[in-house]
Amino acid sequence: MLRITDINQDRDKIIDGLLKKRFSNAREIISELLEKDDSRKKTQVELDQTLQRSNELSRQIGGLMKEGKKDEAEKVKSETSALKSKSKSLQEKYNAIEEEIRELLYTIPNAAHVSVPEGNTAEDNEVITESGSKPQLSDDAMPHWELIEKYDIIDFELGNKITGAGFPVYKGKGAKLQRALINFFLDEAEKAGYLEVQPPTIINSDSGYGTGQLPDKEGQMYGITDSDFFLIPTAEVPITNMYRNVILLEDDLPVKNVGYTPCFRREAGSWGAHVRGLNRLHQFDKVEIVQIRKPEESYQALEEMCSYVEGLLKKLELPFRKIKLCGGDMGFTSALTFDMEVYSGAQKKWLEVSSVSNFETYQANRLKLRYKSQEKKTDHLHTLNGSALALPRIVAAILENNQSDHGIKLPNVLVKYTGFEMID
Repeated sequence: MLRITDINQDRDKIIDGLLKKRFSNAREIISELLEKDDSRKKTQVELDQTLQRSNELSRQIGGLMKEGKKDEAEKVKSETSALKSKSKSLQEKYNAIEEEIRELLYTIPNAAHVSVPEGNTAEDNEVITESGSKPQLSDDAMPHWELIEKYDIIDFELGNKITGAGFPVYKGKGAKLQRALINFFLDEAEKAGYLEVQPPTIINSDSGYGTGQLPDKEGQMYGITDSDFFLIPTAEVPITNMYRNVILLEDDLPVKNVGYTPCFRREAGSWGAHVRGLNRLHQFDKVEIVQIRKPEESYQALEEMCSYVEGLLKKLELPFRKIKLCGGDMGFTSALTFDMEVYSGAQKKWLEVSSVSNFETYQANRLKLRYKSQEKKTDHLHTLNGSALALPRIVAAILENNQSDHGIKLPNVLVKYTGFEMID
């Protein structure tokens, strides 16, 4: 979440960043927040003064008793009793204001970085680069949902029987392709200096609040009945929460972790042709990269992470483009986000396969994540994460773009993982 000290120092800049993200009542909410903060400060001053006076009087009581001034001592005792009652009331008032401030801060998204373009929807996003050639397919080219049925590699009906819509069953070469992509992504991340971790796929609410899924995205997650647990929407959540309430040493930085997990999302309100087949699922596999960096290094790290994801797409021989998200299309917690989209030949559309984001201090503030410099100064950190990569739409593009009369040829980098070159 945002820090009140930063809001006080850069009020206009933060409001501009919030308005860019279409947080329309930013001025009113920030004003309310700062008013509450002023009330908190005044209450703290009054509480400190009351406690100080109470302590001074308590020290007088012993002296008065030694001097035999019992009546005066009893009078002072009565006054200290009243002060203790007042201090208790002031402490309760202070705690209530603190809770109001905390709850209000939870409702405020991260402010957009100054470089984020204006806009309301995905139509307003900025195309940064485009790489690779779109496939030249025949007029009778099949979309991936027909290809997977033809080659019997994914079964949606069986998944629907077992669970429901959006929970496919991968079979035979389809299952091996999934496993090949996961291993390829993990191996490439290890080469790039990421430490592999295998986190839980269930989180508690503290973890949800830590990375900003709660209270903003509670409706998008699957909650577990009669518990404080949720199925993860992305590995970003458990991996980043590994560092909740942690003070790192400067020598520990940068932190670079990678993890594979299944991910679970309700995707409420999604319907139509754009969600057919693998385009949108309730359960899907994803490899996630997470970095924790010093603030002065984080935007260079963001570029490095984007370049890394681009490198994966080039090795998979997929045409792709890099998109800078406009303010209205950005996530609640992000300060700047780049999406990577691959071109799906039979659908003739771009499909998002990765989001790479810098959250600046927003998540770290919630997590109480900091680092201690070599000068023993405790300072703030920036968190970043990126999909590297989400599998469903990668699979869709591979199937569609590489189809022929003889079958589907896999990218060369995957053959050593699958043990076969063609799905036929």
